[in-house]
Amino acid sequence: MTVAPKREDYDVVVIGAGPAGLAAAATSAEAGLSTLLLDENIGPGGQVFRAISSTPVTERNQLGADYWVGADLVQSLRASNAEIIHRATVWSLDRNLEIAVSIGGASAFVKARRVILATGALERPFPIPGWTLPGVMTAGAAQTMLKSSALVPDGRTVIAGQGPLLWLLAAQILRLGGRIDRILDTTERRNYYAALPHAFAFLTSPYFAKGLAMMREVKAKVRVVSGVTELAASGDGQLASVSYVAGRSRETIPTDLLLLHQGVVPNVNLAMAAGIEHRWDDLQLCWSPVLDANGSSSVAGIAIAGDGAGISGANAAMVRGRIAARAAVEALAPAAAAKLPAIATLRADLAKAERGRVFLDTLFRPAPQFRIPKGDTIVCRCEEVTAKDVLDSVAIGATGPNQLKAYRRTGMGPCQGRLCGLTVTELMAQARGKSPQEIGYYRLRAPVKPITLAELAAVPKSEADVKAVVRG
Repeated sequence: MTVAPKREDYDVVVIGAGPAGLAAAATSAEAGLSTLLLDENIGPGGQVFRAISSTPVTERNQLGADYWVGADLVQSLRASNAEIIHRATVWSLDRNLEIAVSIGGASAFVKARRVILATGALERPFPIPGWTLPGVMTAGAAQTMLKSSALVPDGRTVIAGQGPLLWLLAAQILRLGGRIDRILDTTERRNYYAALPHAFAFLTSPYFAKGLAMMREVKAKVRVVSGVTELAASGDGQLASVSYVAGRSRETIPTDLLLLHQGVVPNVNLAMAAGIEHRWDDLQLCWSPVLDANGSSSVAGIAIAGDGAGISGANAAMVRGRIAARAAVEALAPAAAAKLPAIATLRADLAKAERGRVFLDTLFRPAPQFRIPKGDTIVCRCEEVTAKDVLDSVAIGATGPNQLKAYRRTGMGPCQGRLCGLTVTELMAQARGKSPQEIGYYRLRAPVKPITLAELAAVPKSEADVKAVVRG
């Protein structure tokens, strides 16, 4: 059954039902503001708490205690008066805080007094030779299948890359009886030295004990190869083997499934299309929105919370959601804000949740060779554009990602740059001897998710709309 929004305007519209969105919507609704939560998944949770209300994995230790925190968040939200619509794809947000959302093949429009974007993160592109072969997936995709359907690999499986999610996924696969033949760790050795100045904050953070225990659990069961500096997938129409270089040795191993991961980055498409200012983050190597302490963006009335505001993890995302919602309540109903946790308390919670983050960002900073591909390695999967194609375009005058669209159609496929945008920016920056900030990013516009022409044509039109396009 398709559920349309009950009203045309709301005090607060939250987009995304991950940790930040769930916390923001519950906070806003509990304060008495009319609140709408829109999410494109079948149920609440986002990626971190995916399928929290429906997962067939019922033994709590298999997914870990951190996952089940999501159940309390969902319960708080459902106990509030927030209106929640799932399978709702937001495809436009403008400076007037008008939101276009596709629900069940039809579009609806709602107006908000405040918008909180909680669109979360995407996995960073990992463009290696052969990464488009069937049998090569991201770790996030594998984790989605695990959480939603309890599916784990049973064939020859290799996990390659770095970062906390890689170790968490490996632990979860093993706990559910799945198979992992080898883990290829691409963390650069120099990163360990670079991270040392930030070690104390990490050692006294919630991450340390959990992370150490998880890595020990995995290493007791799986062979881990450290210091991997080259990686390629091979096969004739299907993944058959993975080759890698570690130290002075090169090895090729037969493989049925390769899971790639080298961290996550903010999902910026909707925020950029709304005109929000972004800056290149040299530590996290991605675009991050320019925000104030409450998460408010450069566009009046729009705040960003969670990993879409910069990668900080689920605990920080929840607190950021509450801070953004509290700011909305203070602006729209100041008296109601007195009933919410004090802003000083929330900021202290955020500092605690973010403790140790700089250590992780420094340690797991992806190596250049795994971010900036060469030769015939595919960069833009949708249009099958290679690294060589991009460099050839730069050589004949393409100055940035938007000019490259005209030369090669990069970023113009169904993913709208999500799988190639960062790679294109860094590849062009390197080729032109400029910084990523100077090169820039794709100019993003609505619709930020594919919708049909029939759906656009069916959008209700006012008399003024008709007059604007009909000759008198």
